[in-house]
Amino acid sequence: MSQTKEKTLLQAITEALDLALSEDPRVLLLGEDIGVNGGVFRATDGLFQKYGDERVVDTPLAESAIVGTAIGLALSGLRPVAEIQFMGFIYPALDQLLSHASRFRYRSRGRFTCPMVVRMPYGGGVQAPELHSESAEAHLVHTPGLKVAVPSTPADAKGLLLSAIEDPDPVIFLEPMRLYRSVKGEVPEGPYRVPLGKARVVREGKDGVIFCWGAMVPPSLQAARRAQDEGFEVAVVDLRTLSPLDRETIGRFARETGRVLVVHEAPLTAGLGAEIVAIVQEEAFWHLEAPPQRVAVPDTPYPAFALEEDYLPQAATIYRALEKTLKEP
Repeated sequence: MSQTKEKTLLQAITEALDLALSEDPRVLLLGEDIGVNGGVFRATDGLFQKYGDERVVDTPLAESAIVGTAIGLALSGLRPVAEIQFMGFIYPALDQLLSHASRFRYRSRGRFTCPMVVRMPYGGGVQAPELHSESAEAHLVHTPGLKVAVPSTPADAKGLLLSAIEDPDPVIFLEPMRLYRSVKGEVPEGPYRVPLGKARVVREGKDGVIFCWGAMVPPSLQAARRAQDEGFEVAVVDLRTLSPLDRETIGRFARETGRVLVVHEAPLTAGLGAEIVAIVQEEAFWHLEAPPQRVAVPDTPYPAFALEEDYLPQAATIYRALEKTLKEP
């Protein structure tokens, strides 16, 4: 059995990048300030000094150019891992992702793939300025050809990132900023993989289930534990991969519990929660004891950080929705 060591989520990401660079000469990193400075959150700290400027590449402040260059490198046989400093900065590069990276397998009738990863910190709760706390995963999940992964634990961060780098298709790797240093966990030493497309059962339960991901996993778990004090056993499922979704696990827990809550920190309308509720209806309609509920943020731009605690779902908010779901006659 492999040894483990306690790490933060950020340390686990750095370790995964280090392992990928050391194991595969095709892997290289590119992004703004990721070289000498080690990245805005220091996710690449020390890698420039270890691997040099041809494998850890500082780029101009031009997101479209970063992603476009990564596409060219991937099509040339390399395995680029691009960093976008914050998810709110990805919008200039959406054309590269949606119109090009996602389509090469389809466009070439399967002859070519585009093996690249785009890492980006996302989500709120860190008192950041405007466009630094976006949760725009729905834009990406809606695009066929892109895979989207979101870790919520250090162990998953390392294993999912290694799987993403090895995947033949483009993978968007969303890193919850709020969890970078606030969450610690045991991480196996050496290389291992967490498969894309497979959810993680955080907590078992028979009376209801919460589907969540990223920074919404800890408060969802708190809400489930509070429900236990009221006599309810509520499961918590961390989806981990948003595209492809683990439809089998979603359907199974919906059927087994009959009461479903979906939690995300993106706006409610047309968010991924609506797709999950649709899957629940298709897979478990006759097993439901109550209408599925969603907890999300209002359909407004992300507010000034003085208001973000009221804007984001908290454990108490999640519990109120869960209580309504569990007590629905």
